[in-house]
Amino acid sequence: MAGHSQFKNIMHRKGAQDAKRSKQFGKVIRELTVATRSGLPDPAANPRLRAAISAAREVNMPKDTIERAIKKASGAAGSDDYVEVRYEGYGPAGVAIIVEGLTDNRNRTASDVRAAFSKHGGSMGESNSVSFMFRRLGVIAYPASVASEDEMLEAAIEAGAENVVSTETSHEVTCEVESFFAVKDALEARFGEPESAKLDWRPENTVTLDEDKARSLFKLLDTLEDHDDVQNVYANFDLPDDLAEKLSA
Repeated sequence: MAGHSQFKNIMHRKGAQDAKRSKQFGKVIRELTVATRSGLPDPAANPRLRAAISAAREVNMPKDTIERAIKKASGAAGSDDYVEVRYEGYGPAGVAIIVEGLTDNRNRTASDVRAAFSKHGGSMGESNSVSFMFRRLGVIAYPASVASEDEMLEAAIEAGAENVVSTETSHEVTCEVESFFAVKDALEARFGEPESAKLDWRPENTVTLDEDKARSLFKLLDTLEDHDDVQNVYANFDLPDDLAEKLSA
């Protein structure tokens, strides 16, 4: 399935970027800041903050660093004031790209993202120019060891999820955005904390790339992902498995 291949391709790319730990920490702290300010500083009463803490643990952020970020964001003096932004456009070979960010300067971020698209053979479009080609979903991942395929499917259906894709190593549960936190909490009560839990953009269709086009696209994606203000980048590309392995080596 194209969607499954897309997921694998993303994993190959992410694996090649694990060394960028300090930059990952900076991005997670921004999300912790915005999440804390969006509600109460208590994760039990703030679903977005729970998700942000889960993302922080995913990148092995120390507990005291997480707590300091939450305390700073909830303090009387506050901290940096970030706003959420989203940009859309096309990369090499007509690949659709969605860029999500948190910024304290909209003009700077928009200018930098536009420049990245232009420099690497793409073009930034208007709002909603490509998002119609994706579905917004909640995605919750568990290692295969926590439950059998049937057990996970049964639990996911009871929790209100839409689908489960199980492999030898993992279970991936998807659900509508509106039910994301309810599904996550129900699964967490039964199986413990998931490996990851986030809102994701999944492509409805994909563009298959050869090696030259893939390398051109990855230069753009790397530039976007490396920007301090950018939190997430999504693209509807697909690669043959052998090429994905080669480019991630």
